[in-house]
Amino acid sequence: MVERKMYMDKIESFMDKDLIKIITGVRRSGKSFFLNLIINELIKKGVNKEDILLIDLELPKYNHINSKEQLDEIVLEFINKQENKVYLFFDEIQNVSKWEISINSYFKLPNVEVYITGSNSKLLSSELATYLTGRYVSIEMYPFSFNEFIEYKKELNEKPMMNNELNSEIENYFDEYLNYGGFPVAIATNTNKEIILNDLYASIVLRDIVERYEIRNIGLFNRIIKFLISNVGNLISVNSLYRYLKHEKLEIGKATIYNYLKYLEDAYILSKISREDILGKKEITGSEKYYLIDQGFYKSKLDEKQQNIGRIIENIIYLELIRNDYKVTIGYVNDLEIDFICRKDGKKIYIQVAYILNDVKTLNREFKPLMKVKDNYPKYVLTMDKFNHSRDGIDHINIINFLRNSEEIL
Repeated sequence: MVERKMYMDKIESFMDKDLIKIITGVRRSGKSFFLNLIINELIKKGVNKEDILLIDLELPKYNHINSKEQLDEIVLEFINKQENKVYLFFDEIQNVSKWEISINSYFKLPNVEVYITGSNSKLLSSELATYLTGRYVSIEMYPFSFNEFIEYKKELNEKPMMNNELNSEIENYFDEYLNYGGFPVAIATNTNKEIILNDLYASIVLRDIVERYEIRNIGLFNRIIKFLISNVGNLISVNSLYRYLKHEKLEIGKATIYNYLKYLEDAYILSKISREDILGKKEITGSEKYYLIDQGFYKSKLDEKQQNIGRIIENIIYLELIRNDYKVTIGYVNDLEIDFICRKDGKKIYIQVAYILNDVKTLNREFKPLMKVKDNYPKYVLTMDKFNHSRDGIDHINIINFLRNSEEIL
């Protein structure tokens, strides 16, 4: 059982506090399983199993519930039967119309603690904010990190799918993670991983975007998504996307493009990162970069000739940073770019990511932007090289070593 310790540590600090606990994240990232981990933890702490109600709104027992009235009927009957404090768990709550009114009413009852999950960040944050004014805490959950991936593979008693004899076992594990990502359902499948990832992608796009926002031109929408995936790690703006579509003789308004980008963010398919001028200490507007919520979608949606291993690795590092609760931006020193500036709790680090430093020119290109930053915060260059090229106070770390030890490094 993958313990998801990072998330459990967060949620434990809020147990028995007067707050609604919200776990958000992309579908099939492990939110349902995590609710059961929380329930097991509560039982270990002495909570009676009969005082816990778990409603998974995507299971046959409860998937008929689509209104707050239907939800209230089940929940209030349960609460009225209990003499002790009750613990209410709702999985994929956004499937219920006006759910926020009911959740707020349960929360106001004495001796009731509420946990909910959902797969749309905007829906949860905007709707609850209207009713609760700060009386909730939200935790974002991501597909498995590399360490969780290895833990799950070993739990399944599975060797790496990749079997390059020149690689160590950990390197073969990494090749599989690089290609197929961290969704538990894909990790647990030894064949047809791309089919699993394509089905998962299609269900997210259909249920959380196309149906919810009533998108009619699905072909055009998919064309936009494929463009964004093929340009992971590149600067993109509404204007540049509009020009690309116009060049392809596809008619769409800029406002619609903006909405589509927001829908993809809200459904946790893409994550946006903004830019900043380090010397001028100001945000740079106009273009941002987008990264996938899981690198498995990259390989499953693009032909091999469209894939860029450097961008995939960059995506993996970005996800590791936000998993560790860093606020991440892209930095510029004059005309030089620093891949990631990371901030948390008053701490700041700078990170450059490259596939490999295969010559002096590449080495100088990756180190030069960091050398222009004249502060004493940690600076790292992360690559797949096995030889250590650290210099001028800048640490060079192998990417696999970084991922295996990120909690200590970060």
